Amino acid sequence: MSDGTVRDSVPTRRPPRRRPRPLSPLREHLRDTFWFAPTVAMAGVFLLWLAAQQLDTLIVTALRQDGDRETLAELTGFAEDAKTVVSAVGSAMMTFIGVVFSISLVAVQMASGQFTPRVVRLFVRSRITKATFAVFLATFVLTLLVLTSFDSAANPRTVTIVPLVQSVLTLVMVALSLLLFVFYVNTMLRLMRVGHVIARITAESLRVAASTPVSEGDADRPDPATATALLPYEGRAGVLRDVSVARLVRVARRNGVVLRLVPRIGDYVVPGTPVLAVHGGPPPPRVALRQTVWVGVERTSHQDLGLGLRQLSDIALRALSPAVNDPTTAVQALDRVVQLLAELSRRPLDAAVHRDRRGAVRLVQPVPGWTALVDLGLTEVRLLAAEHPQVSRRMLAGLDDLLRIAPPDRREPLLRHRDLLRQAVESAAPTAADRAFAVRPDRQGIG
Repeated sequence: MSDGTVRDSVPTRRPPRRRPRPLSPLREHLRDTFWFAPTVAMAGVFLLWLAAQQLDTLIVTALRQDGDRETLAELTGFAEDAKTVVSAVGSAMMTFIGVVFSISLVAVQMASGQFTPRVVRLFVRSRITKATFAVFLATFVLTLLVLTSFDSAANPRTVTIVPLVQSVLTLVMVALSLLLFVFYVNTMLRLMRVGHVIARITAESLRVAASTPVSEGDADRPDPATATALLPYEGRAGVLRDVSVARLVRVARRNGVVLRLVPRIGDYVVPGTPVLAVHGGPPPPRVALRQTVWVGVERTSHQDLGLGLRQLSDIALRALSPAVNDPTTAVQALDRVVQLLAELSRRPLDAAVHRDRRGAVRLVQPVPGWTALVDLGLTEVRLLAAEHPQVSRRMLAGLDDLLRIAPPDRREPLLRHRDLLRQAVESAAPTAADRAFAVRPDRQGIG
């Protein structure tokens, strides 16, 4: 199959333009934390308990004014029974929380060892995990608060409050906890399966690609040689996680300049190195640029276009290591690598251009180019694929598919990897029959 025939058989159609979604570093930072949701839930349940306590007080007051002692006596008896249930729930809930999440931490540790430590972020960012933990803690706090509302007096004439609404609210929270526990177990089992893990990684990477503004040409990007000032980074050293795009665009518009981010998202930055280049005027005040660049101890997928390929490559490498020896998992990772590269094959790369409301370029972010992305997704796996016919066959099939999709000016790195893989197989396979088998493209590897 010739390269020209492969390319000409597919129409050259540009992918539909997608409207970029607004980027919120604060939202992403909160998603990467595990304290925010439980704290909000406990504060919310405290306010809910105050409201329920007021309703219970109003109910008792209304019954006293009406002189309905019989109903009040029945509610008092119900409260005594409910107190037993609430006490049992309160004593068991914290033990239940400890056991469940201790097992979960062991499962996360096993998954990080099997796939890659970078997939732990999927467990941390899981909404169902945070919701379950938050509801469990909120239920425990609610039981403690409700127990303080029970009146020790059993005489309906002297009782001041019957926590009827509070008891019902506690039972509702218990039912919600049990329901979320079922969903939580199902989610944990899914996240421990490699297919769902790499699917989540791919989905995040596709969202980043869809939300990254593109440059239509070199005219959108300022020449690095024309920079009027270089602003050094001031802060603690770390990995550049994301930047506040909206704030940088506003600062650049107010000062009539174009800002260019010097390091790429995912680079390790140290104090004193240039972080922003200014084009078209004097640099903005340092005060205006505060809290516009965030660093951390690890990369995040918020604005990092290459992190998904990095994670998929790590999973494939771990699967091909002698300790694991699981080429089928490597093939599954390659499926998603090909999917991501196919999605990016027709997108303008090298820079993400952000404009103000009038359409003027105000911020330029460097992003990985096509060759860098292809090398990131294929190089390390290719070095180990020669010893695994299943992987080499899948990689060759994926390269053929990408050659059918990619424009002519982006075929060079694909052809290079295909030639290098064939050469590696020729050197590694012991017989001619094995070599012929290993270089036969197959989308399922061997099947």
